[in-house]
Amino acid sequence: MSDPLALPDTATPPLTPVRRAIRELPDELVSQIAAGEVVERPASVVRELVDNALDAGARQIQLRLSAGGVRSIVVEDDGCGIPAAELPLALRRHATSKIASLQDLESVGTMGFRGEALAAIASVSELSLTSRTPDSPHALRLDARSGELSPAARAVGSTVEVRELFFATPARRKFLKSDATELAHCLEALRRHALARPDCSFSAWHEGRLVEQWRATSPEQRFRDVLGEDFIAGSRPVQWLVGPMQITGRVGLPELARSRADHQYAYVNGRYVRDRLLSHGVRSAYEDVLHGSRQPSWLLFVDIAPERVDVNVHPTKIEVRFRDGREVHQALRHAVEAVLAPPRTALAAQESDPGLGPAGMTSLGDPAGRLQPDPAASGPRSATPALALRPSAAWPERPAPRQAGLALETARQLFAAEPRPGWAVADASAATRDGSLQGALPAADARLTPDLPANGSWPLGRAIAQLAGVYVLAENAQGLVIVDMHAAHERIVYERLKAQFAQRQAGQALPSQPLLIPATFAATPAEVAGAEAEADTLLALGLDLAPLSPGVLAVRSLPAALPKADAVALARAVLAELAQTDGSRLVQRAHEEILATMACHGAVRASRQLTLPEMNALLRDMEATERADLCNHGRPTWRQVTLRELDQLFLRGR
Repeated sequence: MSDPLALPDTATPPLTPVRRAIRELPDELVSQIAAGEVVERPASVVRELVDNALDAGARQIQLRLSAGGVRSIVVEDDGCGIPAAELPLALRRHATSKIASLQDLESVGTMGFRGEALAAIASVSELSLTSRTPDSPHALRLDARSGELSPAARAVGSTVEVRELFFATPARRKFLKSDATELAHCLEALRRHALARPDCSFSAWHEGRLVEQWRATSPEQRFRDVLGEDFIAGSRPVQWLVGPMQITGRVGLPELARSRADHQYAYVNGRYVRDRLLSHGVRSAYEDVLHGSRQPSWLLFVDIAPERVDVNVHPTKIEVRFRDGREVHQALRHAVEAVLAPPRTALAAQESDPGLGPAGMTSLGDPAGRLQPDPAASGPRSATPALALRPSAAWPERPAPRQAGLALETARQLFAAEPRPGWAVADASAATRDGSLQGALPAADARLTPDLPANGSWPLGRAIAQLAGVYVLAENAQGLVIVDMHAAHERIVYERLKAQFAQRQAGQALPSQPLLIPATFAATPAEVAGAEAEADTLLALGLDLAPLSPGVLAVRSLPAALPKADAVALARAVLAELAQTDGSRLVQRAHEEILATMACHGAVRASRQLTLPEMNALLRDMEATERADLCNHGRPTWRQVTLRELDQLFLRGR
């Protein structure tokens, strides 16, 4: 007899899995699946079609859009065209004229090579291809949907018309943005091609109206036409040749950085790419000159042997992989650093005396006008550019309020070696007493008299007054110079500390502080592998991190500069950083952060009254110091007010 209080048995029996037969997918479905990777939005179609036009040798490319490219995309070119017998092949998957063997793939030099773009686009749209070769009496038009081939009229070249994008996959179409947004993305795709190919003409029409046009011109003029005059005025040219790699283009000045990363263009062998390695290499050159979270602007072209880079990483061909990523990262960082290092005053001196080249760079007679790194400057970075300027006599330091802190203790450890000739080094007791790093200041020596530039005037002029104990006012040929004396002196001290540290303490680990009780945490396999592979780098950073058991890491010591840091959070952050960048660069950056703190303590304080000789000494040191236009935190150290601006303030001449 059943129990009346028992609950009914509601458990459902397990479902028997239904086996499905393995079958080959139809070609149309395969193409639609592939289209999901190749065609993300109308801009993806524009990129692929313009790539094909450039590979065909086109010199004039027209882009016509309707409804932001959703209704219609037409790309016309004057390239070599496609023979009639090959037109049907052009729309088949994995049919291409760019490569024929694995060797061709490993050294590909064309924009396209996968042979799947036209097939993918045709599977999600209504596509027609019209083309004519030089030896053909007329053009032929191929309809991708019906396969019909018919005569057409057009000059030599090709026209690809794409209508009703994603009509066959309405779910994808719902994810598209407004027509204005899609138009902006299409124009950006064309803009990227225009920057890389100044020898070609590009025009873009939307709803029958011309919206962009760039005629064939020189690279410099094309940069100006596409990115604007402000980018040219606020950037410096890059010309760097190292081994099999050449880096050219322009990088923006730190003080003109933007809130968005919309002016960052990187090209590898003429192909626009988005690569974290390249971005990190450029950003690392801006580390101690960029203010806050501002984004620098750059337009850089990396030319490297095709066999040293793999472009077959992603169907969109916008990602690449380098055989030696560290080599490329370091080359980019050094190239950008060499451009940012000379202050504007040094460049002004160079313009007045053409015999002076950029700091750390020398012309080796390259017929193309390229600049190459000076072999003599390949060691630790010098704090003084290669200009005819010498350190000036310094002012006597007045006692500042006592500044107790670990940075001063670190200073005593870092600079315990013999003093460098020509510089005075204060002892530890003096540093503790006044809280200043007098050792970073040049010794007062009346014999050290700066040389006058060839044009007979100093770029920063001569000091005339001090304002509010904060600003130094100077007069030069252009008008009035206003200097933030603390920020300027902070940069001077910082660069000298870096130079001294590089010369005396190369390879020495940061001071560390053992933990009484090691901090342990559960680590991922990647973190355990990173801790074992980068053990020497971690020790150089003052971080003793070792496996305690499988899947567990123990932090046994911390950098002495960070005694109260969260040991686990710090270890995880350092391991994550090491996974993305070069370990030696991470060590150098840690050193520089400590030196920056020391420089801030050692710089002359605001409200300090200076004499005219002291102000002039500060100006001369600024003219001879790398990156003197900005302090360690990316803020400007000086500003120029021209005579014309002063005349406008007082309505002179009106």
